[in-house]
Amino acid sequence: MTAAPDPDEPRTVAAAQAGDRAALEALLRRHQPQIHAVCRRITGNDADALDATQEALIAIVRGLSRFDGRSRFSTWAYRVATNACLDELRRRRRRPAVGLGDRDAAEVDRPAPDPGPDERAADRLDVDAALARLPEEFRVAVVLRDLCQLDYAEIAEVLEIPAGTVRSRIARGRAQLADHLAGNQTGPTERPTIAP
Repeated sequence: MTAAPDPDEPRTVAAAQAGDRAALEALLRRHQPQIHAVCRRITGNDADALDATQEALIAIVRGLSRFDGRSRFSTWAYRVATNACLDELRRRRRRPAVGLGDRDAAEVDRPAPDPGPDERAADRLDVDAALARLPEEFRVAVVLRDLCQLDYAEIAEVLEIPAGTVRSRIARGRAQLADHLAGNQTGPTERPTIAP
C-alpha cells in the first residue's frame, strides 16, 4: 500500500519547505491515495474518511516546515493522517445521531455494498466491516501495519507509544479481526473453555 520509495523525495520535501508550490503539489498528489486509504480504514466510512483526508492534507501543508527528516516523509504523513482520523472519530461521537430511529448506529457506519458481482469488493467490505468492529487502538495499529506496511518502530513513532504496546495491539487486533471475519460473535475472552 505504501508508495514505492522515491529517491528524489528528500529534495522534493526540501523544495516544498522552501516554498516551491509545484514540489508541494507533487508531494500531496503522491501521498494522497495512501492517506485516503488509511483514513478510510481507520474511520470506517467514506464521508468521515474524506473529511479526515482533507484535514490531514491541510495539516501536512501547515506543518511541513516542522518536518525535520528524522523519519520518512510517508511515516510523518501517516502520523498526521492518523491524528486527523482520531479527531474525526471524536467529532463523530459528539454528533447527534439524527434520524436513526431503531436502527443500530453500526449499521449506518457500515459501508454500502458495491454494485455488481465483484468478489474482491465484497471481501474488502467484509474486512472494512470487521475493522470497524475493532476497538480504535487496535484498528489503528492493524491498519498502519497491514495496510501501510509500517514496521513496529515506525508505528510506535506515529502513535507515540512503546514498540511493545504496538506489538500487543497488532496481535490482539488481528486476533479479533480474524474472529470477526470467521463469523465469531463473541470475543476470545467470552468463549467457554474446556477444563483439562
